[in-house]
Amino acid sequence: MSNDQKSLPLLQHALDAPSAFTPENLLEAVRTERDLPRDPVPEVCVLEFDGDLTDWLVGTGLATRWHPWACFHTSMETVEVDGERVGVIARTIGGPYAVLVAEQLAASGVRVILGLTSAGQVSPGLKIPSLVIPTTAIRDEGTSYHYLPAAESVNGDAGFALALQAELGGLGLPVVTGPVWTTDAPYRETAQQLERHARAGILAVEMQAASLFSFGAARGVPCGVVAHVTNGVDHSAEAQFEKGTHQLGLEILRATARAARRWWTPC
Repeated sequence: MSNDQKSLPLLQHALDAPSAFTPENLLEAVRTERDLPRDPVPEVCVLEFDGDLTDWLVGTGLATRWHPWACFHTSMETVEVDGERVGVIARTIGGPYAVLVAEQLAASGVRVILGLTSAGQVSPGLKIPSLVIPTTAIRDEGTSYHYLPAAESVNGDAGFALALQAELGGLGLPVVTGPVWTTDAPYRETAQQLERHARAGILAVEMQAASLFSFGAARGVPCGVVAHVTNGVDHSAEAQFEKGTHQLGLEILRATARAARRWWTPC
């Protein structure tokens, strides 16, 4: 790395220094303002990127508001999975927002965080639609550099990825594990980048995995990601962004929650 590169602000973070502003500060301010109890959040929480599934769950009465959630920016719903409540927070779009919420979840007692995100095809061999469970993420975003030293990629937990793959395998969609490309700028994905990443074996492009994996590694909070691949640059407009029914989305959410709980509390 050249001296000019070393001087870039994104690479100048004192990673071991304590934060001047903490999630605990914000949570306490919200609790004071809204007179909220200090109840812990559900042990497993899902960050739902798109939000349409959460809207449907609320509209059908399958989700219940978790009122003690002390966040200025989001609300939390809960869904019952095998007799346990799972927290769901909608529209956590992009790494910075996902990690902002993840920090507050960690400070509120969460044990496992799941990112349920949309993604685009990179590998020409990847079917659309399909589910990709990232094992590694290219760090083409900014949030991860505030948590881990600079590097090309960051690994997720391989055992967690396998648990997710096992639970998701019976839903009728192709399920694959492997590397993804995390970007902060979805409208700046170029043909050259897509071709280069495809040659390197990258499966899909999304906006959360590198950030959540880095946060999880630095904070000691297990984070898993499931990317629902629904679009590709060489597909017609009519074939894009079709995620299936909301019922399928609910089954994906339930499967990810089961995987998280079984992986975190093995028999």
